[in-house]
Amino acid sequence: MNSRKEAVRVAIAGASSLLGKELSLWLEESNFPTIDIRLLDEEIVAGTLTEAGGEPAVIETVTEDSFERVRFAFFTGSPEFSQRHAPEARHAGAVVIDLSGGLGAEANAKLWIPTLDTVLPSPLATVPTGEAQCLFVVPSAASDAAISICAALAPAGLERLAVTVLQPVSERGPEAIEEMESQVVKLLSFQPVSKIIYDTQVGFNLLSSYGPESRVKLSDGRARIVNETRRYLTGRAPVPAVMLIQAPVFHSHAFTAYAEFKSAPALDDLGARLQAAGLNVARANDEPPTNVNVVGQSRPVLRRPERDPSIETGVWLWGAADNLRVPAVAAMAIAEKLLAS
Repeated sequence: MNSRKEAVRVAIAGASSLLGKELSLWLEESNFPTIDIRLLDEEIVAGTLTEAGGEPAVIETVTEDSFERVRFAFFTGSPEFSQRHAPEARHAGAVVIDLSGGLGAEANAKLWIPTLDTVLPSPLATVPTGEAQCLFVVPSAASDAAISICAALAPAGLERLAVTVLQPVSERGPEAIEEMESQVVKLLSFQPVSKIIYDTQVGFNLLSSYGPESRVKLSDGRARIVNETRRYLTGRAPVPAVMLIQAPVFHSHAFTAYAEFKSAPALDDLGARLQAAGLNVARANDEPPTNVNVVGQSRPVLRRPERDPSIETGVWLWGAADNLRVPAVAAMAIAEKLLAS
């Protein structure tokens, strides 16, 4: 564990979100050297009593001195919240690490998956000497899986990759979880269901889009995956085709990927490459990954590659990823690498 004199002050902006709570928990579990954790969020949740670093803590609104002497500011709330307050954190001298997807379009933002550093050069390698780097973006768990698979398989002659992601309702926060739970109960009782968030039936259903009056759009989630994978991979590996489907599950992404190669690859070699890129590949006798059994796993988990029965050069992958734990662990890894650099 790092010594106390190396400890730093951090802020979690968006602390009441599911991702903010997961990051706070991981801060404690990973023994990251903090002397103070500031919990910040929208005014509507200010004053909420919670926990940080194993101690009682109160969520506060963002003020002009909220980021004073903060080394790392993790943004885990809504994209709009991040866009409003990240400039304040950077102005105060904090390194901003964005998990919300709100800052990916910034010109100087660097997407970073630390476990890929052995396969693709770290963003730090591209920063000119003397230039301060203060904005890093953590790809979503779905983007992380797509990016990592492409990066791993590109040297094996990958020509194209298509990824279909099954999204859990927890990507939209606690209200979305409550809505699906309510829908399931009412559907089983043959009662009308509430459609406040999605404006459609999510329970017992698969969706390629939400209702016309929905407060959120599935296409926005797909656009985030597309944009993050393109920015990370362009010029370094083939960019995948991406489809996003809303699934009637509470937690974790599940995904399937179809890869085609220049020539028929050895499946054991592909498995080794995926493992070397930081993905967890289940062994032959292991239970295949599901959105239930990957909860708490720090990296996406894959079943062993399977050859397509009709196309000699085609390979199928199946996997799942904890949509909260994977980005939380990546964010902490970025902070740890920056402390060590």
